[in-house]
Amino acid sequence: MKPRRLDQILSNYGYCSRSEARLWVKGGRVLVDGIAADSANDKADPAKVFVDGAPIECPEGILALFHKPAGCVCSHGANEGQTVYDLLPARWSRCNPPVATVGRLDRDTTGVLLVTDNGALVQRWTSPKHKVAKVYEVTVNRDLEPRLVELFAAGTLMLEGEEKPCLPAKLEILGPREARLELVEGRYHQVKRMFESQGCEVVRLHRSRFGEFDLAGLAPGQWRLLPISQFL
Repeated sequence: MKPRRLDQILSNYGYCSRSEARLWVKGGRVLVDGIAADSANDKADPAKVFVDGAPIECPEGILALFHKPAGCVCSHGANEGQTVYDLLPARWSRCNPPVATVGRLDRDTTGVLLVTDNGALVQRWTSPKHKVAKVYEVTVNRDLEPRLVELFAAGTLMLEGEEKPCLPAKLEILGPREARLELVEGRYHQVKRMFESQGCEVVRLHRSRFGEFDLAGLAPGQWRLLPISQFL
């Protein structure tokens, strides 16, 4: 990686401010190639920097798979209650740029959520032109009609306030009031609005897959890092 000033590294990776970095270096908390750094102005490869005995976490950037639980929002706003970022390492929100979710899930929606500080990946995975498949497990408040399978697949379903119909989506009815829906769009509250347009209120919504990612081995509220270099 390209060498950068130590104060810039510590600031960009969310450890401390650039002004505080001088004190961290002076206090011997920063090593480069195993040797205590002399000055916060010194340049180094982030992959060779250790802070408090540990290497810089994710020097190439952060990418994490998160099992979003119900009750938290995908927002940095302090006025909206608990956020997904409250359940992730605090340092990630201090990074420059800070981490962001790849798309959003409603407060009561659970499931697969990607978190990254790489804007290009956010754009790639949320852009409609890339048609990233998303799979949802849905429970509604009334029995589902078989006709919905064909309707959702037709690509003709219009949502209130929209000028274009939804793209074709694959609906699998699993039980009287349970279904699995696969779609390649991410319109505002799309899954709920699709069912509501047909008189069904969604009472439970869980995203079980996002593109190639699923939640195998992750309990609600847990996360794991992914090798970001594989996706750049």
